[in-house]
Amino acid sequence: MQPGDVLGLLIVVGSIASVIILRGPLGRALAERLAGRAGAPDAAGQRALDVAERTAAEMDELRGRLAEVEERQDFTERVLARQKEPPRVEGGR
Repeated sequence: MQPGDVLGLLIVVGSIASVIILRGPLGRALAERLAGRAGAPDAAGQRALDVAERTAAEMDELRGRLAEVEERQDFTERVLARQKEPPRVEGGR
């Protein structure tokens, strides 16, 4: 590998890591701080934050479950693609 290749790889990996980190709670906190909403929320604001947190948690759970279903579907498709012929029932007339 040449130095340019290593630098390019580091840039790609760093970019991916930055996106992952900034999409999480740290990124939301940073966005709120930049928007000037870092103070203590009132009761309605707190309820909205609670709802947003629960919604985000449920979405994360659903994404995980969807990923599992996709993996199972891919596995099933691979198994079905490997089969040459459907099994035949013996002893028929």
